[in-house]
Amino acid sequence: MIKLNIDGNDIEVEEGTTLLEAARKINIDIPTLCYMKNINEIGDCRMCLVEIEGRRNLVASCVQKAEEGMVVRTNTEKIYNARKTMLQLILSEHNRSCLSCTRNGNCELQKLAIQFNIDNLEYDGNKDGIIDELSPSLVRDTSKCVLCKRCVAVCKNVQGISAISVVGRGSNSRISCAFDNSINESNCTLCGQCIEACPVGALKEKDSIKELREKLNNKELYVVVQTAPAVRVALGEEFGMKIGSNVTGKMVAALKRLGFDRVFDTNTGADFTIMEEGTEFIQRIKNNGVFPMITSCSPGWINYIEINYPELLQHLSSCKSPHEMFGALIKSYYAEKEKIDHKKIVVVSVMPCIAKKYEAKREELKNNDLANVDIVITTRELARFIKQNNIDFINLEDEKFDSPMVEATGAAAIFGTTGGVMEAALRTVEEILTGKELEKVEFKQVRGAEGIKEATLNINGKNINIAVAHGLKNAKIIMEEIKMGKSKYHFVEIMACPGGCVMGGGQPIHSSKERELIDIRSLRANALYTIDEKSVIRKSHENPVLKKIYKEYLGEPGGHKAHELLHTNYFRRFD
Repeated sequence: MIKLNIDGNDIEVEEGTTLLEAARKINIDIPTLCYMKNINEIGDCRMCLVEIEGRRNLVASCVQKAEEGMVVRTNTEKIYNARKTMLQLILSEHNRSCLSCTRNGNCELQKLAIQFNIDNLEYDGNKDGIIDELSPSLVRDTSKCVLCKRCVAVCKNVQGISAISVVGRGSNSRISCAFDNSINESNCTLCGQCIEACPVGALKEKDSIKELREKLNNKELYVVVQTAPAVRVALGEEFGMKIGSNVTGKMVAALKRLGFDRVFDTNTGADFTIMEEGTEFIQRIKNNGVFPMITSCSPGWINYIEINYPELLQHLSSCKSPHEMFGALIKSYYAEKEKIDHKKIVVVSVMPCIAKKYEAKREELKNNDLANVDIVITTRELARFIKQNNIDFINLEDEKFDSPMVEATGAAAIFGTTGGVMEAALRTVEEILTGKELEKVEFKQVRGAEGIKEATLNINGKNINIAVAHGLKNAKIIMEEIKMGKSKYHFVEIMACPGGCVMGGGQPIHSSKERELIDIRSLRANALYTIDEKSVIRKSHENPVLKKIYKEYLGEPGGHKAHELLHTNYFRRFD
């Protein structure tokens, strides 16, 4: 333990603790911009400067370790002037079009400018930049970049991708892709974690609201919306509600006021995913198929394997993701049942994920030359759209999803968190293989925040080795084992985003300090587990809507028609 004094407060901390961490332990707030705990600790922005008694120069508190007997000051005139000068220099090269920026009101740089009362700029820097919008999912505006390198650190240190990096030196430094190409021509998987890390508006999802407005205003079209499980436990945050608030009823009410003809639940699609994926897994067991079988719900993960491990694509489940399955059913079964021209149906998906925007444009996800899903908007986009339409979200009365495809199970709800797909699948697979009802539906072995979770389950006399990985750096560990023939697993769930969909690249953005002090993942995930616990039906194969559609339309799970509508194929991305 180390004893030191910060702003007159005696404090004892563990050896190796930084001055920033030590100060926060006693509720002394030191401003930061480039800092992200355990991800980007480089001291570049200099906003966290502090003064140490006996030393001439100020030091960056995010990298300076506490030392025995240190006397530290965090708020002297010298510190204030140094921080304000650094902030002035950063702002001098920043495109300050705040009013038209998606991050207006939720920008860490903007908050610092207010905190330091920046009413005029003493410096005039280069504010030129490029806007890279070739990607179907992601937009980069380098004129707003503050060179904090948080996006670079997340892409490299968390996801293990390094699609973007710092190029140039000194005043010529900038964030770019290899050969200054578009992000669309890189190995980016479109997970969107860089957007969540960015403190300003230099990175954002590609906006689809204009296209959505056009569809909603076209009276010849029948516009249907579906919402992913992770959206309902995050959307409220955009309206000032507590992190992890379940706003399902308000969300449905808002969507109906926005003018959608029907509001459906992607959870129903998740139940179909479990039936198809579970059936596929059982068939592989019975026919000695390719193992491990890996889930295919996360499009960022699909992009990753197609780019980096195309020789292992046979390990993927051939199932479409839940919203794509549901889109296919809406444009086939639902269209026929309701006697609606399937060519006039527009399916809109509200997703926690920007990779879904690319997924929806894939040629492999079409039936009868029609895309299963036409438009994808993120949780953030939905919040902006609700605000644009002057809807008082907080005071909305709860409403329910529309019939006849309204039923979904608790198993589908937990799809939104890491381990949820695996747990939902195991509930169904075990009951089908054993022919016995589960005494306990929870499989807590696959829950939690560990990067890779593994377990061995004895199902019907056979040991089944399973693994759950989230975050692409952890996915790489699993894939390397498979590549080298060392994998012991039969069934693997992989999610591109750390924490799963609840922490997707399209979810509400929180500051680096909030991310450090609040376990956002757990709060959102626990809300999904609560939905599951309160559900009347908690196993996908017991969903009455699902049973009815198989009986009336699809036939057997894994059968010809089900395969035609609910399955797809994957391909090598680069030659």
